[in-house]
Amino acid sequence: MRIGEIARRSGVSVRALRYYEEQGLLVPGRSPGGQREYTEDAVQRVRAIQQLYAAGLPSRRVAELLPCMDTDTTTDHQRAMLRAERDRIRAQIDELTATLARLDELVDAADRRG
Repeated sequence: MRIGEIARRSGVSVRALRYYEEQGLLVPGRSPGGQREYTEDAVQRVRAIQQLYAAGLPSRRVAELLPCMDTDTTTDHQRAMLRAERDRIRAQIDELTATLARLDELVDAADRRG
């Protein structure tokens, strides 16, 4: 499929897809005319990239973790990275949960005062 089709199906911009290609995160084939051609698997890969970015990972870390999604095997280093990122995200969730609880208290107090 062409770049516009994968952009539409994965919910990202063409510009983002080109950036992923520049970063080595997404490698399309090329048609005889030089146009990018993507496989069906590319849609899921782009969604995975988006999830990793949404979790706050930089391009370098995304590039290191993507192979874990492509194969059923991982290295000790990759497993350590996955655990570290999971722990980092859990800590963010805990902080956000505490912030939400504090905001709930403030809203309740403000509502009682009228």
